[in-house]
Parts: sequence; structure tokens; C-alpha cells
Amino acid sequence: MTSANLAHRVAMAAALYAFLVFPSLGHAQAQSEILERSFCVFDPVGANGPLFAIIKTFQPAALQSGIKLDLRAYTDEKVAAEDFKAGQCDAVLLTGTRAREFNKFTGSLEAMGAVPGEEEMRLLYNTLSQPKARPFLIDGPYEVAGVFPGGAIYLHTRDRSIDSVEKLQGKRIATLDYDQAAVRMVRHVGASVVGSNSANFAGKFNNGSVDLAYAPAVAYTPLELYKGVQPNGAVVRYALGYMNFQVIIHRDRFPDSAGQMVRDQVIKRIDEAYEIIAQAEAEIPEDIWMTLPQQDTAEYDKMLRKVRLSLLEDGVYDERAIKLMKAIRCRVDATRSECASVAGT
Repeated sequence: MTSANLAHRVAMAAALYAFLVFPSLGHAQAQSEILERSFCVFDPVGANGPLFAIIKTFQPAALQSGIKLDLRAYTDEKVAAEDFKAGQCDAVLLTGTRAREFNKFTGSLEAMGAVPGEEEMRLLYNTLSQPKARPFLIDGPYEVAGVFPGGAIYLHTRDRSIDSVEKLQGKRIATLDYDQAAVRMVRHVGASVVGSNSANFAGKFNNGSVDLAYAPAVAYTPLELYKGVQPNGAVVRYALGYMNFQVIIHRDRFPDSAGQMVRDQVIKRIDEAYEIIAQAEAEIPEDIWMTLPQQDTAEYDKMLRKVRLSLLEDGVYDERAIKLMKAIRCRVDATRSECASVAGT
């Protein structure tokens, strides 16, 4: 499968949720009333990118439902977030890490090691889709109208001999410099932070400027990460975290029932997103994957828990979200060492 085809497929997954947002809202409007709203879309390629292009195709459907969309493409996620915050966008599509400034609870869902896999993520999304969860999704003037999966975040290395936490010491890791959690984790293991962003981290990894990078499987082909992995590297089959995307709205610019309508629709269609993630993971050659021994997996678990707790103590993460995810982890696997006590994070 070509990079363009995979990028197109991933874009369709994200666009699906954009489609669900606005037609759903339209039902709350009188059919004769047109509600004009702006939606800022982060796409690394911009208006010519696959994500923006697919979302654009849903404008006619949204208009039929009473919503006239003004789609605005952003190649810089930071600028999209700032424009939304300044009120220049009625809604915005951001990654979970960027969403943290608008809702600390949902911004904590990407906490390092807090969601080990798909089963835990499904339980988390099912929980957050319930009407009683709405108070956690509202923060001042903002509401998180939808959360959907981007896939597990895996460590990509140019040298597969780097197969333990100890061997990360001194290595250069492309790190999203605006993500306090990632910076803390890299420093915790004694590695070097090489400040990066979503537009340049892949290039740094592929050309050897860094030794390691982290990304979900859906980025492997579109960003050509195989160029950095081959011939001696690997993708470590261990979920450092679980990436998500979030649609955030200004509450006063949409009907009060809008957010829940969106969440109801998203949870019904979430299998489609998981299918795309599963297919992307399956397309990474089996000999590229590196499975860690149980002992090393336990070391990663301990390391990420320490980082998670330190960030919680510093107020970066929301304690309610961290405790909820621990409860879900223990529900899925009660044998985890952290599950000896119900309390804690």
C-alpha cells in the first residue's frame, strides 16, 4: 500500500468524526435555520492535505443538516489551538496532548503508560460517552464533544540492540517539546531531549539526527519512518501511551445537547477507527516489530508509573483521570502489581 493510500485512509477515519459532529448538531436546529460555524482543522500538509480534503467533502452533508461550515486548515497545531482559544474558531480538532490546555481531564488520557492497550481504551471511551461523564468534559467555556483513538504510541529505534530502559541512557530522542510528559520521560531515563514537533520529528529520525522517536502505527508509512528503522532498527511492541484526537467546541456557540449527541454517535462508529489502526499495525512487517521480555516490560511499566506520578504531583495531569485509568487497567488485568491496592494512581 502506498503512503498516499494509507494517509488517505487515516484521514477518512478522522473525517468520519468530523462528519458525525456537525450533522448531529444540525438536528437541534430548525431546518430553515442555517447555523454558520468555523471548524479549525490541524493537517500537517495544510489545505492540500488528506485530512482537510476528506473533511471538506462533508460540507454539503453538514449544510443539509443546518450547519454551514467554514473549514480552516492549519499546518501548525499550536496556531490552531491559539486561534480557537482566541475565539476565532467555534470548534477545533486537536491531538489529546494539545487539548490539555482546554480540558485537563481529557488532556490526561494520553498519560504515559496509563492505557496499555485497546481493551482498556475501549472501556475508557465507553465510560466517557455516558451522559453522567459530561461534567468531566466541560471546563469553563469549553466542552470536549468527541474523543476518538489514534492508536498506541510505539518507540521507533534505529538500533534494535536498544531493547531496555537502561540502554536508553545517552540516546537522542525526538521529543515533542511542548509535551511536558514526554520531556519528563526522556530525561527520567537519562536520554537527550531533541526538541521536535509533529512536522519535523520524522525527518530527524529518518536522517539519523536522533536515535529514537515515538509515534503510532498509522504514522509509519505516511511519514516514511521505515527509512529510519531499516536496516538495523525496530518498532518496540509496547504502548508508551495511547494517542487520541479531540473535537473541542465553544459551549456558548452550539446547542447545549450538542456534545452528548456527538459522543453518542462517535461511540457507535468507533469500531471503524479501530479497524484502521489494526490494519496499519498489521502492515508493519513482522520482522520489524520487537517484543520485549517480560522483565523489560515490567521495567517500562515502573518507569512510566514514576513519570506519571511526578506529573500528577506537579499538576500536569488530572487526578480523577489518572485514577479512572488505573481502575480500568486493574479491571482488565487484576494481576498487575499496582492493583494490590484499589487506592492510588
